[in-house]
Amino acid sequence: MLRSEWILFDTDTFGLKGNERLVELAAQKMRGWEPLGKPFRKLVQPHVDWLKGVSVAHGYSREVLERDGEPLHLVLEAFAKWCGGRPLAAYNLEHHLNEALRPAWEELRQAAHGDKEGLCLLRLAHRLLDPVPSGSCALSTLRQFYRLPETQVSGCLADVQTTAALFSEVLRPILEQRGLDDWKAMNAYAEEEWHPSRLTFGKHKGRSFFDARHDPEVREWLEWLAESSNPQSAAMGRWYLRALEQPPPEPAPRFAAPVGGKGSSHFGHEVVMYVDPRVQHLRQLIDAARLRLADLESEYTSQKSRVSALQAVVFKRLRQHFEERDRLRLVVRYRRAYVQKLLSEGEEAAAKVQQEFQEAKAQTKQEYEDIGAEMEAKRMLSDDEEAELKRLWRDLVKLYHPDRYASEPDKQETYTKLTGAINAAKDSGDLETLRKIAADPNAFIMRRGWAAIDLRDNNEPDELQKLLHGLEAEMLAVIEATDALKRSPSYKLYEAMEDDEDELDRAVTEQIAGITKDIEQLQSEAERLRREIEELSGDDSSQIK
Repeated sequence: MLRSEWILFDTDTFGLKGNERLVELAAQKMRGWEPLGKPFRKLVQPHVDWLKGVSVAHGYSREVLERDGEPLHLVLEAFAKWCGGRPLAAYNLEHHLNEALRPAWEELRQAAHGDKEGLCLLRLAHRLLDPVPSGSCALSTLRQFYRLPETQVSGCLADVQTTAALFSEVLRPILEQRGLDDWKAMNAYAEEEWHPSRLTFGKHKGRSFFDARHDPEVREWLEWLAESSNPQSAAMGRWYLRALEQPPPEPAPRFAAPVGGKGSSHFGHEVVMYVDPRVQHLRQLIDAARLRLADLESEYTSQKSRVSALQAVVFKRLRQHFEERDRLRLVVRYRRAYVQKLLSEGEEAAAKVQQEFQEAKAQTKQEYEDIGAEMEAKRMLSDDEEAELKRLWRDLVKLYHPDRYASEPDKQETYTKLTGAINAAKDSGDLETLRKIAADPNAFIMRRGWAAIDLRDNNEPDELQKLLHGLEAEMLAVIEATDALKRSPSYKLYEAMEDDEDELDRAVTEQIAGITKDIEQLQSEAERLRREIEELSGDDSSQIK
């Protein structure tokens, strides 16, 4: 059992890559799997130069950093003393060491602390949770996926607490199952050469490399990769080929989703685990995953409709300003091209630029007409429609079988088109299309003349396992998409409007002021170019306006 004491830490930096400065340092002592004692947290007092002209750095105002921060050397000295020689671990250790701590140590000519024994929990999570994680294994995504508790703190300390919860509640059972219960074993496991079971690039992207055991095309691609002239690619290919000769890894404990939360009361509020689940257990996990995915898709579609409706209102109020700015951008662009052609190729070549301008102008006008028509259809869903949306998604997620037709191109094409239609309808708030697909997907496919496919579940354990993995990956993708939506300026405006209805008017007024400034600059440049053309050719460039 893991009994050693170690330090889990996190940093925030500010500045361009290669010249980043430490802003915050937080850490938690750990004894084995659990936190020990109170955490460490320090803000760094900004140097007079590196925050010059900056009001906010990573959510902290300059005033807060100057008031609550401490000089860098005192922060690092306090951290070293607090660590007491214990080894360091972090989520994405390389980033926190190379971009934050090492530059600070070097700047102050202090000895490095603990980096030789550092454990990267991101590498550990990638390998232990495979094939669940997607993308960068963002902490916020995994916190939502595994229903880890939300922290009551902010900044680096929030990430430290989330990482501690991920380690003790999610990674610990898998580590114990695999006999990785001491610091040295975990470190060696994290540092071993390893690649994700789902291929991350190439024509078989998204498929399990284990498919090469029964699909000659996948095996041929891996053999081709192993012969690559790129050493890194060749090493990856050889690793996959060696792994095919080994027995499949022991299944990790599965976490039934959802685990508590809205819409999941009949599953209880605890993590449900099954080791080496067979059909019955897999079916339970798949049903739970589908319910969770339906809730996530429903939330995303609902939030997207609200943001889209707001974007439509903003577009309508700003359209004439946008159009005028884009018209002037075209004028400036093509008058510059006219001058260049006139000087380099003569009047005949310059005359062609005028025709190109008219075509570009017409295309831009049509694009605005198309966007305007699209925006007219944007609206927020009613309460009844949102309730219907939840029911629709519970049917639609049953169509999700990403790996079923990987070796049958015509059927895979149909599946890709079907999911594309669902995603397009989701993003545009097209409930009617979602209704048609949910009611009778086979009829929807037939009406479009696509190849018929079987959308029923295959009850073979291996196929069910792949389906579960696919559902888990899709849940992560939807969580990431929802988080990205909530970080967007349009969503932040929507949130602000809920607290203050006048926020929209202020935002529109601010945007108009910015666009007006752009227009004035473009008008000035367009007039300068007009005079230059007139001086060069006697033509007032009347066709480029």
